[in-house]
Amino acid sequence: MLRVIRKPFGYEPIITKDDLKDPKKKKGERASNWKSVLYRIWKLVDEQRGLLITVLALVFVSSVLTLLGPLMIGKIIDNFIIPMQFDGLGVQIGLLIVIYLGLSSATYFQSFWMVGIAQQTIFRLRTSLFAHLQKLPVTFFDKRQHGELMSRVTNDIENVSQTLNSSFIQVFSSILTLTGTLAVMLYLSPLLTLLTMIIVPLMFVAMRWITRRTGLLFKEQQQAVGELNGMIEETISGQRIVKAFSQEQRVMEEFAEKSDRLRRTGFWALTYSGFIPKVMNMLNNAAFAVVAGVGGLLALKGDGAVTIGTIVIFSEFARQFTRPLNDLANQFNTVLSAIAGAERVFKIMDEPVEDDEAIEHADTILQGDVEFRDVSFGYAVETDGYTVDGVSFDVKAGETVAFVGATGAGKTTIMQLLARFYEVDQGEIYIDGIPISEFPRKTLRSQTAFVLQDPFLFEATVLENIRYGKLDATVEEVIAAAKKANAHSFISRLEDGYDTLLTADGGEISQGQKQLLSIARALVADPVLLLLDEATSSIDTVTELQIQEALERLMAGRTSFVIAHRLNTVRKADTVYVMERGKLIESGSQQQLIERQGVYFNMLAESKV
Repeated sequence: MLRVIRKPFGYEPIITKDDLKDPKKKKGERASNWKSVLYRIWKLVDEQRGLLITVLALVFVSSVLTLLGPLMIGKIIDNFIIPMQFDGLGVQIGLLIVIYLGLSSATYFQSFWMVGIAQQTIFRLRTSLFAHLQKLPVTFFDKRQHGELMSRVTNDIENVSQTLNSSFIQVFSSILTLTGTLAVMLYLSPLLTLLTMIIVPLMFVAMRWITRRTGLLFKEQQQAVGELNGMIEETISGQRIVKAFSQEQRVMEEFAEKSDRLRRTGFWALTYSGFIPKVMNMLNNAAFAVVAGVGGLLALKGDGAVTIGTIVIFSEFARQFTRPLNDLANQFNTVLSAIAGAERVFKIMDEPVEDDEAIEHADTILQGDVEFRDVSFGYAVETDGYTVDGVSFDVKAGETVAFVGATGAGKTTIMQLLARFYEVDQGEIYIDGIPISEFPRKTLRSQTAFVLQDPFLFEATVLENIRYGKLDATVEEVIAAAKKANAHSFISRLEDGYDTLLTADGGEISQGQKQLLSIARALVADPVLLLLDEATSSIDTVTELQIQEALERLMAGRTSFVIAHRLNTVRKADTVYVMERGKLIESGSQQQLIERQGVYFNMLAESKV
C-alpha cells in the first residue's frame, strides 16, 4: 500500500493502490469542474486578444512550414536525386533553407510573445487573488493555515504560469500539425495512412489509462505541497514555542511525515506520467517500421503509386503524426497539474467577500457614543453556544470602560464585534445612535485603533511602522507621537534611529518597546474609538508604568475599551464590566464594585494574594 501511517498531528492518507486501480473511487479528488476552470483561464488570456491573435497566426505559419519541409525533401528526392537531375536543385535547396529559417523565426517569436502574454495573465491572476484575500472576512482566515494560503498565491499560480508559457502554444500547434499531417498523408497514400492510424486507438487506450491516474496524483501532490508549506510557515512563526516546550523532535517527525507524503505523491505522479513518452516512443517506432516496410514493398512493385520520395515523406510524417499526439499526451499532464492549481486559486476567489456597500454614512465623522443592545454572538453556536450572550451596555463619547473576567468570558469578542470583524447573531450595536451595520467597515476602522497584547510590527523601518497608522503622516507627526508614547528615547538610541530597519515582528527590540511603538502608531492614527486588549499583560512592572503613562495620553478624549487581567490597570476607568461565560454580571466604577463586595471584589482580593 502507498498509505502512510497516520499519527497525532498528522494528515489525511494519500492515494492508495486500490484508488489507482479504480480512479472512480477518488472522483472527488479531481478538479470538480475542469471546463469552468479552463474557461476562466481562457478569459484571462483573452484580455490580450491582439497579441494572442498574432501568436496564433505564427503558430499556424509554423505548422504549415513544418508540413512543407518534408514535402520539399520528398520532391527533391523524386525529381532530382533519383533521376540524377541537378538543374534547379540549388533553387530547391535554397527554398528548403528559407522554409526552415522561417520555421525557426516563427517559433522564436511565438514563444517570445507567448511568454509575455503568460506573465501578464499571471500578474493579473496573482494580483486579483491577493486583492481578493484583502476583502475576505476574518472568519475565512480563522479556518485556514496561512502557509497553505501562501502556497495558493505562489505554487499553484506558478503551475498555471508554466502551462501558459509552454503548453498553450504546444497544444494549439499539435492540433494544427496533426490535422495538416493527416490531410497530406491521405492525399499521398490512403493505404499508408490507414496503417499509420492503427496506432491511434492504442495511444488513446494508453493515454486514458495513464491520465485517469495522474489527474488524481497531481491533485494530491498540490494538496501535499500546500500542507507542507503551511506547516513550515507555522513552525517558523512559532519557533520560540517549539523550543520553549522542547518539541523540536516532534516537529521534525511531523515534517518528515508530510515531506514523505509529498515525496510519495510526487514519485507516483511522475512515474505514471513518465509512462506516456515511453509508450508513445514505442508506438512511434512501430508506426515507422510498418510504414517503411509496407512502403518499401509498394515501391518495389514499380507501379508508381508509391515512390521513394513518398516513403521518405511518409516516414517523416508518420513520426510527425505521432509526435503531436506524444506532445499532447505530455502536455496533458502539465495541464492537469495547472487545472488542479487553478481550481484551488479560483476556489479562494469565489469565496464571498465582506459586504461593505453601505454608503449613507461613508463620510461620517464618529463622535464616539457606543451602545450594545442585547447582543449575542457565537463562533460555533451549534456546538459551543454563544460566546457573548445578551450583552447590553452604553458608553458615552470620551469615556473609558474596562472589561474584566476569566479567559474565555467574551471580552475580546466584544472588541471584535465593535470592529466588525464578526457580525452579531442577535441584537444590535449602535455608534452615535446609528446601527453599526450601516457604516462601511472602512469608515469605522479608519477611526478606530487597536493596541493588542502581542503588537505586530512589519519588516520596515521604525518610522514606517509608526506611520502605518496614518500613511500620509509627516516625520514631525511621527516623532511627536513617539514622544507621547514614551518611545522617542529608546528609538533615538537605536543605531539608525527612526530609520532602523526592523525584521519581521521586530525581533531586535523588547516586547515593551514593541508595545510603545504600537501606541505611537495608534496616536498617529488619531482615532475616535480605542480598543486596548491586554496591552500590559506581558510587560514588566517598570515598563508597565511607561506604557500606562503613554496609554493615558492616548485615551484622553477618546472612547476607550480596555481589557486587562491586571486589575490595577483599570482603576481609572469610568465603568468596569465584569464578564462571566459571555454575560455581564456586574458593572460600575471600581470603587462601587469594591463597595458591593461581589465578584469583582473577590477577583481583586485574589490578585493581591
